[in-house]
Amino acid sequence: MSDGSGGYQEDIEPSSELFAISPLDGRYHRRLRGLGGYFSEGALIRYRIAVEAQWLVYLHDVLPDVQPLGPEVLAFLEGAGFDRTTGEPDTSIGVSDLQRVKAIEAQTNHDVKAVEYYLREKLSALGASPQTLALIHFACTSEDINNLAYGMMLRNYRDKRLLPLLDQLIQDLTVHVSRHQSSPMLARTHGQTASPTTMGKELAVFAHRLSRQRSRLVLQPIEAKLNGAVGNYNAHIVAYPEIPWPKVAKDFLVDHLGLSQNPLTTQIENHDSLVELLGILNHLNIILIGLCRDLWSYISIGYFRQKASPHEVGSSTMPHKVNPIDFENAEGNLGLATGLIGHLCEKLPISRWQRDLTDSTVLRSLGVVMGHTELAWKSLQKGLQKIDLDPVKTRQDLDQSWEVLAEPIQTVLRRFGVVDAYERLKTATRGLGLSKQGYHDLVMSSHEIPEAYRKQLLLLEPHGYIGLAEQLAEDFVSQGLVP
Repeated sequence: MSDGSGGYQEDIEPSSELFAISPLDGRYHRRLRGLGGYFSEGALIRYRIAVEAQWLVYLHDVLPDVQPLGPEVLAFLEGAGFDRTTGEPDTSIGVSDLQRVKAIEAQTNHDVKAVEYYLREKLSALGASPQTLALIHFACTSEDINNLAYGMMLRNYRDKRLLPLLDQLIQDLTVHVSRHQSSPMLARTHGQTASPTTMGKELAVFAHRLSRQRSRLVLQPIEAKLNGAVGNYNAHIVAYPEIPWPKVAKDFLVDHLGLSQNPLTTQIENHDSLVELLGILNHLNIILIGLCRDLWSYISIGYFRQKASPHEVGSSTMPHKVNPIDFENAEGNLGLATGLIGHLCEKLPISRWQRDLTDSTVLRSLGVVMGHTELAWKSLQKGLQKIDLDPVKTRQDLDQSWEVLAEPIQTVLRRFGVVDAYERLKTATRGLGLSKQGYHDLVMSSHEIPEAYRKQLLLLEPHGYIGLAEQLAEDFVSQGLVP
């Protein structure tokens, strides 16, 4: 049924995947199950409630002359806060609670104030004292709550979902490193035949680079602040001048939430540590774009075969096609993620004077960044499980490329003092190709090389000219370089 605008009425559930604006919530929803528990409107509200609840309990411990919390109030606040073991918000805050916050926000037009009013309403019904109700959101600006909510959200997501995905990806790649560490192939510098290597060693380069960035990701601190309207503890000091507020804030951030304190901010946390974390994620994704393109190219020239599923269709008209769609899907989503990260990293460190809201709206896209990243990583994992090396093809290319052995001849000639060794081999081979017999003729005509060395060179074949490639790949796997 037309809606008068060229489309159709959305007469099914608004949340249906068929009518989702973003493919993350539509086409790819099932592949991203659980991500909304970290990045969604509901998740953000739940994290805000947890911060407010835990701060309120903490204030009752540090402020003088504060009446103790009643047992029902304390039970609710502890249930609404962060689980001490997992760091996740407690599940006692259900959908009806989140909907109540949104209803209040519809009146206040302020999302964080709506959380404060929700808690006041909830605790009042549980018999909380006026003093307790007055301490909800005490001395906080909205950003004090928001930056802690995002900080906890990011820390939990990194530790519980992102790192396990990355570890599995590195492990899957390392399976190929181990499997193909002794599989010789032509290298291709500038797309041209070059000194041989092994497939395992080339994949080990990527696995090593990913492992290096993983180490940085684990150690990257997530900074937060709890210092009031412009970062000076103005209201705190007026209300309780005897309290060492910077220390109180640090103890809460570090000991209770597991975050790092940023001691010097404006109204907002400066986002520098977040940008640094995103920079690491961006670096990981750029490395993976390179991996996707290399694997796509190896498939294109026949070095890797893809396992064909009997139910899949490679082309709507060409029945023979088995396309490298997993690596293409991964590359596309990696590009989307890096594009968004680029804007976040340019925007987030900049705020007009002490505060503007431009960071607030772009921070809501963190889940989009993570969604495209997850899609890409999962597609890449799927692709890695579907490829097998074709040793016949790699050997065939090696056997047709004897010109790559011009390098060892000219290098041995250099050892024995032949100054124009490179030029001599360049004249004989550059752009001309070389057969096995031609190679042997070059060796035998190199009279400056002692006979013992010439015999060794005559035994050399392209598939055996791999240097320490096999050992380098084996070392990567055996030396515990994999997480």
